[in-house]
Amino acid sequence: MIWDFAEINPLSESSGNFLGGVSSIAKLLEGLPAGPPGYATQVSATAQPADRSFLYSTDPPYYDNVGYGDLADFFYVWLRQTIRERFPELFSTILVPKTEELIADPSRHSGKRKVAERHFESGIAEVFRSIRTSLAPDYPLSVYYAFKQSENDEAGEVSTGWETMLEGLLRAGFVVNGTWPLRTELGRRMRGQASNALATSILLVCRPRAANAPLATRKEVHSALRVELPSALRHLQQGNIAPVDLAQAAIGPGMGVFSRYAKVLEADGSAMTVRTALGLINQVLDETLAEQEADVDPETRWALAWFEQHGMNPGPFGVAETLSKAKNTAVNGLVTAGIITSKAGKVRLLDGAELPADLSPATDRRLTVWEVTQHLIRALDTGGEAKAAGLVRQVGGGLGETARELAYRLYSLCERKRWPKEALAYNALVVSWPEIMRLAAEVPMEGSAQQTLV
Repeated sequence: MIWDFAEINPLSESSGNFLGGVSSIAKLLEGLPAGPPGYATQVSATAQPADRSFLYSTDPPYYDNVGYGDLADFFYVWLRQTIRERFPELFSTILVPKTEELIADPSRHSGKRKVAERHFESGIAEVFRSIRTSLAPDYPLSVYYAFKQSENDEAGEVSTGWETMLEGLLRAGFVVNGTWPLRTELGRRMRGQASNALATSILLVCRPRAANAPLATRKEVHSALRVELPSALRHLQQGNIAPVDLAQAAIGPGMGVFSRYAKVLEADGSAMTVRTALGLINQVLDETLAEQEADVDPETRWALAWFEQHGMNPGPFGVAETLSKAKNTAVNGLVTAGIITSKAGKVRLLDGAELPADLSPATDRRLTVWEVTQHLIRALDTGGEAKAAGLVRQVGGGLGETARELAYRLYSLCERKRWPKEALAYNALVVSWPEIMRLAAEVPMEGSAQQTLV
């Protein structure tokens, strides 16, 4: 048995103590530009007044991911024993009331999943309709959401949680006209340890859709996504959003395109669903990441295509040779570049441990972005950000940035192939990049000669 969490003493003066937590919140509240005193009350989210004078900022429930009512029972039974006499109205039931909780939990509906899903879908739609009737006209609705679950169907990769929340939002008559990814999750939390857990929540800024919003066809929306989404994705990558969060962050600007129309018509005249729109957004995301391959050398383009088909496993020489012609390179050139091994009719990409112990850009006659990326991954793993920064100083910031962009594409491939170990490595490189570049800029190269990283 081992400890997987640390217990704190809330009555101490060390980290995690009660007064420290209260004072940090108080400091924040004192800095807010608030006017008259506020108050808090507990009411149903569907019981909103209709006088259009309220500002809403909400973090909706995550479909079936978190059973807050069940978690609350763990604490409720002890609180009820200790402070029920002081707050009788809060502890009138034996366990936490769960009937109105918005969660798609079949156990709340005699094990019937469809009934649980309808409960969530109708509830979230009613909440957003209620918000729209009481939202002050001068203020937007802000919605925070972080939901990674995805599944595949004929529309491509979609997310049930995102789909249901957005369906309710759009049916209530809102349009998404602004999005920001916010880094809200601590990397040291248990859920984030050695996993591809989300680090970011997406803030959707919404306003009521105009009464005269136009109609559009599927072709028009697809074209608009191809024009507008790539620039939004480049902006996100320049902000160093983690690859694990990129697909979720793309939903914001993508839904901004889809939601601006009163209705999007399919070829048969039916209305396009949110699920289909999410599939189109993911399709354009994949296309955009694939197009970024144009910035890399032929050997790296070959390695990407081979990695997508075979991973780090061996494959037939004939297939490798055919692919090399399509990528304007040759198998013997790939061997010379030091990224593959070719023996006995089999070709295989070299993994990080098999690469040469050092990388000398000044003498490497065929330096590839693939090679630099793999060396950066290994340097980060064996020597941390300082060692990776030393490699960036050798290859230069431009080639380093291209390697970082390649890490987004590689993460996307690993996530789709369900290769979590490899995906985690590429995600870590992007997340560490600001610190790597800071360290690389702090120590200039001595003289003009390139140095060998050992």
